[in-house]
Amino acid sequence: MSKSILCLLLLTSTWSATRAVAATNNSAGPVLILENSTMPLPTAKATLIVGPLTRTNDLYVGDFKVKIFPYFFKNDWGRLAINVPDQALAAMNQGQPVAITGTSTSSKSGIVRHVEIMAMPKGHDHGTVKLWFMAGGQKMIFNPAYHYAGKAETTALAPTSPVSISQR
Repeated sequence: MSKSILCLLLLTSTWSATRAVAATNNSAGPVLILENSTMPLPTAKATLIVGPLTRTNDLYVGDFKVKIFPYFFKNDWGRLAINVPDQALAAMNQGQPVAITGTSTSSKSGIVRHVEIMAMPKGHDHGTVKLWFMAGGQKMIFNPAYHYAGKAETTALAPTSPVSISQR
């Protein structure tokens, strides 16, 4: 019985990962890529996965997923919007650390979370960010690397998790 359940879970996750949605690319600049990042939790591990972010009207927007292992039922997914005004972008291009904010909106529950971000450039087109938000009473802190990609059409994994992290 447990082998059947494990097989079903693996097939479901594989099927979900193969679904892709084309991202709109009407941005005024290059696509922003945030690498996957993990953080430990008391009895689990959280992984932040962000799809390509495109910039329109000072906002970098794209899909996100937060996977909680082994508690897959606490996974979350939705849209991430990061406010990056031209002044902040210019400062980053000069190698200066920049504090910016954004929001994440859960596709399942509709919960909108405030996101704080500190961008620390290591060059003109790459660096790291410290990104944090509150979820279910837990401060979630991720430290992904970032880089810019060209303006070519990109795809992002469709957010397909059926359950979101609730704020309790």
